[in-house]
Amino acid sequence: MKNKLQVLFVAIILLVTIDAQANDRINSSFNLNNPDVRKCLIESTQSEGWKMAALYYDENKKLVMIFEKGEDSKTYVSK
Repeated sequence: MKNKLQVLFVAIILLVTIDAQANDRINSSFNLNNPDVRKCLIESTQSEGWKMAALYYDENKKLVMIFEKGEDSKTYVSK
């Protein structure tokens, strides 16, 4: 019984840690140069309460979109 509780505790800690790191991750699997992809991304993030904080081209001429929700942020970079 004690081993099961320890495993459960470790699993919960890992889930909390993974969730906290996911918000800072840069998502680069989207083709943000496609207007339909941008539209879907904006609509889906807005429906979840995220607001677009920035939209710009970086030094590599890749489109970058940053969304914020409270103190969390998500960054998307085009392919």
